[in-house]
Amino acid sequence: MSKRDDKLLLGDILEAATKILKYTQGMNYDTFIKDEKTIDAVIRNFEIIGEASSMLSDSHKQSKNTIPWNRLKGFRNRLIH
Repeated sequence: MSKRDDKLLLGDILEAATKILKYTQGMNYDTFIKDEKTIDAVIRNFEIIGEASSMLSDSHKQSKNTIPWNRLKGFRNRLIH
């Protein structure tokens, strides 16, 4: 399997983050926690963010070292395992 370009992976991250914001817009915690479909959609998009961030090149991650890349991957791993 060929490695995807960083630009495409960053696009995946941006798209997933945008979806999370869209799905939860106007919701408070109490509303969110009762909405299984939204919870599932948000979890799926966090998985996408974690997966895409783990596939970014080391050089990109090093150039953006203020972003906790390992924590994003770790969060994704907690969600799916």
